Amino acid sequence: MHDLLHVEVCQRVDSLLTITEISELVQAELDSMDEVVLNKPMLPENFSIEILKTHVQSICCSCGQEEKTHTKLRSHDIKLHIYRMNQEEAAVETMHKDGEEISAAAHWILPSEEFFGLWENLFYDSGVKENLLNFVETAMMFSEQKVNHHIISWNKVILLYGPPGTGKTSLCKALAQKLAIRFGDRFTRGELVEINSHSLFSKWFSESGKLVMNLFSEIRALLEDPKALVCILIDEIESLAHTRKACTNGTEPSDSIRVVNALLTQLDSIKRFPNALILTTSNLTEAIDLAFIDRADIKQYISFPNEQAIYKIYSTCVEELMRTGFIEAEEIYEMAHLKMMGYEETSKTKHSLMLFELCRESVGLSGRALRKIPFLAQALFLQTKHCSFTKYLRAMHLAVQRQKETCFEC
Repeated sequence: MHDLLHVEVCQRVDSLLTITEISELVQAELDSMDEVVLNKPMLPENFSIEILKTHVQSICCSCGQEEKTHTKLRSHDIKLHIYRMNQEEAAVETMHKDGEEISAAAHWILPSEEFFGLWENLFYDSGVKENLLNFVETAMMFSEQKVNHHIISWNKVILLYGPPGTGKTSLCKALAQKLAIRFGDRFTRGELVEINSHSLFSKWFSESGKLVMNLFSEIRALLEDPKALVCILIDEIESLAHTRKACTNGTEPSDSIRVVNALLTQLDSIKRFPNALILTTSNLTEAIDLAFIDRADIKQYISFPNEQAIYKIYSTCVEELMRTGFIEAEEIYEMAHLKMMGYEETSKTKHSLMLFELCRESVGLSGRALRKIPFLAQALFLQTKHCSFTKYLRAMHLAVQRQKETCFEC
C-alpha cells in the first residue's frame, strides 16, 4: 500500500471548467512528472499543459512528512483536492449590549484569499502541523462513525500555547483554511469565526456571561448546516476562561466566574455537532481555568523556532527578495542537502552555509521578529534597490544584532 499524496489544486475564480475536467488535466500534468516538490506551490509558469495555466492558480503537494522536500510520484496514491478561493474580506459580527454596538467576532468564508499560502509559510518543530491535521481527521472520523461520547471522550478543542510572536494565531487560521480544502468532499464550505474576547466583557454586572451565551447561540445557527465546517477561534483564551480560583479568593470580580461558566457550558453544548472545531491560543496557561484545560483534547506547545525552522523562514524571505529583484539570484540549498554534504563549503554551498550561520545567530528570536529582519536590514543598513546576496546577508546580520539589543519580547 502506497502513502497518500495530497494534491491541492487552486482553481481560478473565473475558470469555467468542471471539477472533472480540472481533475483530468491535473492528473495528466502529474503523469508527465517523475517527482514533485512538497509543501511549496507549483505556479502556472511551471505547468507543461497550456490550458492549466489559464484555469489553475497553483498546485501544492504534501505527503505528511514535513522534512521531505521532494518525492517520487510512483511511491504514492494520489488524492486531489480542487477548490476555489473566496475573495470576500472578513465580515464583522456585531452585538447590541449596554446601549451600544460591539464587535463580537470576525467571520471568514473558507478557503479565503486572505490565508492563501499561509500554511506552507509557517515553520515549526517537526511534526507539529501534521499532528494537528491527524487530530482533526480522527475527530471527524469518530463523529461520522457516531462513536459514543460517554465511552470515549473527545471535545474537538485544540489549545496552542507558548510565548508571544510564535505564530499560534496564524497557525489556527492556517489550519482552518487547510481543513476547508482537505475536507472539501465532506463540506461545501468552511467558516472561521474569530471571537473578540475582550469585547465580551460588559461594564454592567452579569452581562458578560450573557454576551458569551448570545454569541454561541449565533454560532450554533451556523452549525445547523451540516455542509459547513465551522471553526471557532478564541485567541488569548485566558481572557474568557480565566481561572476561577482567583475569583473565589476575591481577587477577580464574580462576573468572571459567570463568563467561565458560560463558556464551558457552551463548549459542552456544541461538541455534539460533527462539523464543529474549537481552536484556542494562550500566552499565559497558568491563568487558564483547569476545567477548560481538561476539555482540550490536544495541548500543543509552540516554541521559538530552532535552527532548522529559522533556515526555512529565512530561505523563503531571501527567495522572495530575489524574485522581486532586491537580491541577485543565487541557489539556496535545502537544509537536508547541506546535511547530506556534511556542511562542507563549496562554491555551490557557500551562500547557503552563510545563511545557515545567520540562523545560528538568530536563535532566540520569535517567528514574528525573524520575518522583520529582511525589512530592517533594508531600511536601516542598505537603502538600495539591488545588491549582492553576501551584502544583504551582512545587513541581516546587523539587523539581528540590533533586534536582540532592542526587543522586549523576541
